[in-house]
Amino acid sequence: MKELVVRSLSGLLYISIVMLSMFTSRDWFMGLFLILGIITLSEFLKLIHLTSYLAYFLLIGFLYFFSYEIFDINAVYLLLILCGFVNLFLLKDVLWVSKIPMFEKKKYVAIILYLISGFVFITLLPYIEEKFSPKIVVSCFILIWCNDSFAYLIGKNFGKHKLLERISPKKTVEGFIGGVLGAILGAFVIFKLWDQLSLVSWIGLAIIASVFGTIGDLIQSKFKRQAGVKDSGVLMPGHGGLYDRLDSIVYAAPFMYAFLLILKNVS
Repeated sequence: MKELVVRSLSGLLYISIVMLSMFTSRDWFMGLFLILGIITLSEFLKLIHLTSYLAYFLLIGFLYFFSYEIFDINAVYLLLILCGFVNLFLLKDVLWVSKIPMFEKKKYVAIILYLISGFVFITLLPYIEEKFSPKIVVSCFILIWCNDSFAYLIGKNFGKHKLLERISPKKTVEGFIGGVLGAILGAFVIFKLWDQLSLVSWIGLAIIASVFGTIGDLIQSKFKRQAGVKDSGVLMPGHGGLYDRLDSIVYAAPFMYAFLLILKNVS
C-alpha cells in the first residue's frame, strides 16, 4: 500500500510538471524537455557503460537546430528517416538477437538516432502545424499513458499469455490488447474535447502510440537486462529513473510525428 501511494504521488508530480510546461509556452516546454533529455541521457549513458560529455552537447545542438530553430526542414525529414531505420533495427534486435549490438558497439548511433532524436521529435510534435499547439503533444502523452495504465491493469488482473517473456516477464498479450483498447478509448475522449483531428486520425495515432510505445518499453527492458539492472535510475520513487518513464514516448515520437506529417500533407 505504501509503495502504491509513493508511486502514485511521484507519478502525479511528474505528470503535473509536464502538463504545466506544455500549456505555459513553447520556451518553457523546450526548457523542460531539455532538462528531461539531459537526465534521461545521463541514465542511458550509465546503462550502456559510456562516459561522454560530447553526447550532452549533441543533445543541446540537435534540440536547438532540429526543433527550436529549424535550420532546414529537409534535414528534419532526413533525421526522421534515419531515426526510423535505427528504431526498426532495434526492434529486430529485440525479437531475434540475444544481445543488442548497439549496446556494445556503435553506441553513438543509438545515442543520436534513438535517444536524442526521440527527444527532437517529442518537441516537434506540438509544432506540426508550424505554430505551437500544445494540445497535440498533450494528446500524444495521454495516449501513451492510457496505453500504459490499461496494459498494467488488464495484464495484472487477466494476463495469462506472455508477450515476450525472455525480455519482460510481466508483459502479457492480454495486457497489450488492453493497452491498445485503452489508448483507443483515450482517443475517443480526446476527439470529444479537441477537434484538431478526425476520430479516425485520433484512433490511428492511438494505435501507433500503443504499438510503438510497447516496443519502446521492450527495447529499454532489453537494455536493462543486458546491463544487469532493474531500473535505469532512482529519480522517481516507485517508478525508477526518468528513462523508465519516457522510454515509450522516446521510441514512439518519431512514428507519431511521421503519421501527423502524412495527415498534414494529405489533407
